[in-house]
This record gives sequence, C-alpha cells and structure tokens, in this order.
Amino acid sequence: YFYTQNTKTFSSSQSVSYNYVCVFMHVPSVHQVAEKMEAVAALSLKTRRVLKGHGNKVLCMDWCKDKRRLVSSSQDGKVIVWDAFTLNKEHGITLPCTWVMACAYAPSGCAVACGGLDNKCSVVPLSLDRTENLAAKKKSVAMHTNYVSGCSFTNSDMQLLTSSGDGTCALWDVESGQLLQSFHGHTADVLSLDLAPSETGNTFVSGGCDMKANVWDMRSGQNIQSFESHESDINCVKYYPSGDAFASASDDATCRFYDLRADREVAVYQKDSIIFGASSVDFSLSGRLLFSGHNDYTINIWDVLKGTRVSILFGHENRISRVRVSPDGTALCSASWDNSLRIWA
Repeated sequence: YFYTQNTKTFSSSQSVSYNYVCVFMHVPSVHQVAEKMEAVAALSLKTRRVLKGHGNKVLCMDWCKDKRRLVSSSQDGKVIVWDAFTLNKEHGITLPCTWVMACAYAPSGCAVACGGLDNKCSVVPLSLDRTENLAAKKKSVAMHTNYVSGCSFTNSDMQLLTSSGDGTCALWDVESGQLLQSFHGHTADVLSLDLAPSETGNTFVSGGCDMKANVWDMRSGQNIQSFESHESDINCVKYYPSGDAFASASDDATCRFYDLRADREVAVYQKDSIIFGASSVDFSLSGRLLFSGHNDYTINIWDVLKGTRVSILFGHENRISRVRVSPDGTALCSASWDNSLRIWA
C-alpha cells in the first residue's frame, strides 16, 4: 500500500487536508483457499446407457427439464429426441443441411431448437404423435451471416439466444423471428454461450476463437466483463450453479474458473499429461465437481476447490463434443464424434 496527503485550499485563510490510503490486495486462488479442505473421494462412474442412431459425428446435446429426455444433433443432418431411460428414439428430425452444430430443449419440453452450417436456428414444436413429420413444422427464428455455433432458450419458450461464426451473439423473439438484441464484442468466431442460471438473470457468457470469454447484459447489449487468459480458442463456457462464476474449456488443454465478483481468474485445471484440447465443460449440481470432455476421447473429473483430477472416464472412441449433467444431478451425458452418446452414473 502507499499513503499520500493532499491539501485543498478553499480561501486564503482556510485549507483542508485529505489523507488517502490505497491498498493493493493479493487475491488467492481457489486452490490456496481450499488447501485444508478434505479432498473428494475417488468416483466410480460407469456407462449405464449407450445411445446409438446417428450416422455421423454427434456435435451437441441438451437435457430436457423432465430429467429423462434429451436432444442431440449430428453431422448427419439429423436431430434426435431420446428417452434416456428406455433408449427409445421419440422423434427424428431431418434438416436440409449437415453439420447441425447446436441444439437446445425448450424449458417447457414442448419444442427444440437447432442450427448449424445453414446460418439459421430453427425451432421445432414436438408432438405426441411420433409419426408426424416434425421437419415440416419447423420455424426459422434466427438468421446469422455465418454458421450457428450455439443456441439456448432463455427462461421461457418465447426467446432464443444464439452464437455464431460471424463473431456475434443475438437474442430473438421465437414467435415473430424478430431480432431483439445483438451483441458485438468478439473479434472472431463465437463458439459457445451459456445463460446465467438465475430465473431473473439477465446475463450470459460467451467464448470464442479470439480467446476471450465475455459476459453480456441482455437488456442493454453491453459487454460488462471480459476475460483473456487462455492461449487458444475457447470451445465452451459454463456458469457455476450459483451464477457467481463460470468455467471455460479451451484448445490450450486447460479449463479455467473465473469469479465474476473478483473479476478475475481464480483457478486453472490442467496436468502435464493432458495435451489435447478441452471441448466442453459442466458442473455437478453442487458445484464441487467439474467435468471436462477432451479431444483424446476422455472425460476428466476435477475437484473444483482443490484443483486435482478425481477421475477419468474412458469409453468413447473419438473426441468428446459435449458433456452435460442432468437437471437433477444424477447422471452425466456425453456426446462424441464416434456417432454415439453415453449416459454415465
């Protein structure tokens, strides 16, 4: 710290002195703070279901809030809605383009959104009639000038957030297809986005090829926080369950943890033996575990507080494209370029 004294003169006969003390504080990492905490015991997660049906790389997946159904999208141009308990394919939707890079379940469970190399994001209402042609009912909602890399409904079925290779994110009205807000700040492709978990939250985080993770205010369109500590593309961003922090996964083979209140990176998850990029991250329901999918076909499980790797999951035969914990926290789903999805518990 340093100490200074300033004197301000109001008149020839009166002056007032002000004393300033500026303190520069060292903010410790999460690992340092948690040094004396008990470590998480070794986990024994096993593959409980293997979902096969796609004819090419599975690029994205998302859970329904009913904790049972999930949607997946693939390079084969198909979107499949699955029953994770029975492995039944409830719906199959064929899109006019391949590389369906993004998919998301609506909060009500009555629709899914999907998009990819056609630069569009479409919403498809789901029907109880499994023989109905859902592709004919799909509605184009979002239109970018480059591929759609990610999509997410807000806290209702009526608004949709998208990220794109055109370097922007956008908020759309589902009913009218009107652009409600655009978000400019990235200088390269945006690869991922995640909405703050609070029901009244008005922020989301995005990550991209400019190695930046940006936090946005959905109402104003302003970039309110920005983080630049990765050394390569950021493939995925995911909020901590409390909404006060988020994690990122990068091609630099690390995952990083940022505290929004401290406005800084507070943890790095890496090992010398991990040399392949991290493609996706998600937290356990409590926030104590971090799951990261990697290009070496493995899923690493980290103790968020201690920074140590708790376990490694093997089973996929190609790179992991997505990891997502179920809404009730009892299972993990992974999507892979080996054309399959796996449910771990």
